[in-house]
Amino acid sequence: MKIVVRTYVVAALGVLVFSLLQLPLPWLLGPIFACLTAALAGVQLKGVKPVNDAMRAILGVAVGATLSMSVVASMASMWPTLLLIPILIALSALIGVPYFQRLWGFDTATSYYSAMPGGLQDMLAFGEEAGGDVRALSLIHATRVMLIVVSLPFLLEGIWAVDLSNPPGARASSLPMSQLLLMAAAGLGGWQLAKRIGLFGASIIGPMIAAGLLAMTGILQHRPPAEAIWAAQFFIGMTVGAQYSGITGDEVRKDVTAALGYCLILMVLAAIFTEFVILLGLAPPLEALLAFAPGGQAEMTVLALVSGADIAFVISHHILRISCVILGAPIIARLMRP
Repeated sequence: MKIVVRTYVVAALGVLVFSLLQLPLPWLLGPIFACLTAALAGVQLKGVKPVNDAMRAILGVAVGATLSMSVVASMASMWPTLLLIPILIALSALIGVPYFQRLWGFDTATSYYSAMPGGLQDMLAFGEEAGGDVRALSLIHATRVMLIVVSLPFLLEGIWAVDLSNPPGARASSLPMSQLLLMAAAGLGGWQLAKRIGLFGASIIGPMIAAGLLAMTGILQHRPPAEAIWAAQFFIGMTVGAQYSGITGDEVRKDVTAALGYCLILMVLAAIFTEFVILLGLAPPLEALLAFAPGGQAEMTVLALVSGADIAFVISHHILRISCVILGAPIIARLMRP
C-alpha cells in the first residue's frame, strides 16, 4: 500500500511541476516524467490495475459518446487509409525483427513481439507463451508508448499550433445527473461484459461499444466530464512511467536503448505514411498523424480528445492496428518457428 501511495504522490508532483511550468498536457505528461524519473532513481513504484482499467473505461465511454449514425456511416469512406494499416504493420515487422535480433542479440520470440506495435499486455502474454524475455518486452513497449506520447504533444503545438490547454469536456457540475449515471453504467457494464466474453482491450473497447450504442440511439448525449478525462490522463501517465520501476543499468543500456532506436524507425515509417495520406488528400494532417502514430490505444485516445481531432477516424485506425497485431501476430510467429 505504501508503494501505491508513493506512486500517486510522485505522479501528483509531476502534474504540479508541469502546471507551474505551463507545459502541455500536465495531467498526462507530468505523471509520465515524474514516475520515470523516480523509477530511474531506484524508487519502487506500482499502480492498481483495476483503477487503471477503470480509467481506460472512461476513455472508451468518451469515444463511444461521440458516435452518431452519421459518424458511423462516414466510416465507410475511411477504407483507403484503413488498408494502409496492415501494410504499416508488415513493414514494421520486416524491419523490426532483424533490428532486434541481429543488432541487439535478442532471441527470435523477443525480437518478433518487440517489433509488433500492439498493446503492451497482449504482446507480453504472447511473448511469454512463445518463450520470449518478458522484462525486455515490457521495457521496449513501455518506451515505445512513452516516446510517442511525450513527443506528439510538442509536435502538435509546434507544427500545427494545436491548443492542448482547453478542457477536454464540460465540467461535471454542468451535466445532468442522468447522463452521468448512463456513462457510469456504460463504462462498467461494457467493460465487464467485454471481459466476460474475452474481447481484447475489454476495458476500453467494451465501454466504447456500450456508449456508442446509447449515443446512436440518442439516449447518451454528452461526453464524460473534463474531471474524468483528466483523471484518466493522470492514471494512464502514471502507469506508463511506473513501468520502469526496478530497472537496472544493463536494461537501460540494452533494452531501453534498443527501444529508442526502434521508436525512431517507427516514427519515420509513420511520417512517411502520414505524408502519403496528406498528399493524396485522404485525411487532414492532424487526423493522419494521430491515426498512424504507433502509440498505445488509450494514450492516442487522450491525444485525439484533447487536440479536437476526428476521434472516430483516429480510433478506427488504432483499433484496426491492434486487431491486426493481436489476430495476426501469433499466427505469423508460429510460421516463423523452426
